[in-house]
Amino acid sequence: MLGVAHVLGSLLAIFGATYVLPFITSLVTGDGCMLDYVIAAGLSSGVGLAISIATRRHARELKPRDGFLLATLSWVLMSASATIPFLMTIPGLSFTDAYFEAMSGFTTTGSTVLTHLDDLPPSINLWRHALHWFGGLSIIVLAIAVLPLLGVGGMQLYKAQAPGPVKDEKLTPRITETAKMLWVVYTLYTLIGIAALRLCGMTWLDAICHGFSVMALGGFSTHDASIGYYNSPAIEMVLIVLMLLASLNFARHFLALRRLSLRPFRQDAEAKAIFVVLGFSVLAITLLLEWKGVYPDFLTTLRHVAFNVVSAATTTGFVSQNYESWPAFAPIWMLFLACIVCSTGSTGGGIKMFRTLLLARQAGRELKLLVHPNALWPVRIGGRPVPDNIGDAVLGFIFLYFMTAVTLTFALLATGLDFDSSFGAIIGSVNNLGPGLGVVGPTTTFQSLTDVQTWICTFAMLVGRLEVFSVLVLFTPAFWRK
Repeated sequence: MLGVAHVLGSLLAIFGATYVLPFITSLVTGDGCMLDYVIAAGLSSGVGLAISIATRRHARELKPRDGFLLATLSWVLMSASATIPFLMTIPGLSFTDAYFEAMSGFTTTGSTVLTHLDDLPPSINLWRHALHWFGGLSIIVLAIAVLPLLGVGGMQLYKAQAPGPVKDEKLTPRITETAKMLWVVYTLYTLIGIAALRLCGMTWLDAICHGFSVMALGGFSTHDASIGYYNSPAIEMVLIVLMLLASLNFARHFLALRRLSLRPFRQDAEAKAIFVVLGFSVLAITLLLEWKGVYPDFLTTLRHVAFNVVSAATTTGFVSQNYESWPAFAPIWMLFLACIVCSTGSTGGGIKMFRTLLLARQAGRELKLLVHPNALWPVRIGGRPVPDNIGDAVLGFIFLYFMTAVTLTFALLATGLDFDSSFGAIIGSVNNLGPGLGVVGPTTTFQSLTDVQTWICTFAMLVGRLEVFSVLVLFTPAFWRK
């Protein structure tokens, strides 16, 4: 425990350096918040250094088991530190709402309790989006370097595919090598995205903020109307491309850039499935809305459906239209897509496409075995046979995932929230999507929730972001036994 505390202290101290981004923004824009970021950086770095120094005698190489505690406490503590600027600059904001906003940013969920975003100090808007960006980078490293090593929910299938050296007995070398590689790819895509959005007409501040947000598949915006504020097909097209890129495995991006070839994606079963599912969904909902006469012509319908379906499916949460007013099939299907579409090693949430493919192929094998009970039908993904223990781990993950969603939905219902809002809030939070249904729909915020309801959604965001097992294992007695 003290060894983990030493690492957490170091991470918290380093996190204090991230306040340089909003500080510079405040300096350039003159919004008067510079001192707030100096105080926040001092508190974060000071507390982090104190913890690190106090536990330096216990510094050691971390074991895989320590990864569960480190991952969970990192998100909890970083989010707590990130609340400081919100509390100091936004009058009347409670700690509950500030922590929700920070957790939503750091988990790249994109739910917000804030209104009048257009009038926020520019540096605060940048800070919200910077949390997305830093959280997205952490998520990629977690998904590619940490979770396969810990064997969470079948992620050990990707241990051999992950870049960098694999040390079963240690976490640090793997994380260091992987982080260096991913930082370059992630930053390169972000810079390209910012430049493209600026060319499409966004201001520099908006382009930077939305570039941070889209690469993390977050969903925060600088405007209450989200992307609908711009009413720009060009901006929507750029964001669609960026969302699709960020929804794919970043290890594949690295290989594709290094080889200057799309072959890594052509060999990726997840990528193929993602594009098939999204293509079918966009076409089906477009035809449904065209049949119902929701928009005046086919191209307008296709434009709005393509953007909002891709945004929801990739768990980004940008909104250009109030899709809750579409026929009921559309918003419910979009919530379902948020559960399954994103790839392993992406910044997206949900159960991930590889688990969906695995369960579908296992089901197909069971149907074949009913007809040919003595046949051998190995489950394959991407041409590789999947060991039975991986399938068992995935089944356990799916059970816990859905039971967590059901339990938290009932928890919100017990507080008096209506079913649509409860269901939508939890699905949006567990999948790190953001918008839900009802009072937390695509054109509203989470501001109307009570403190208890807000904390339930905050916990749902954390559990979903850390793949359920990483958090729930901490509540088992076996974890704390030596």
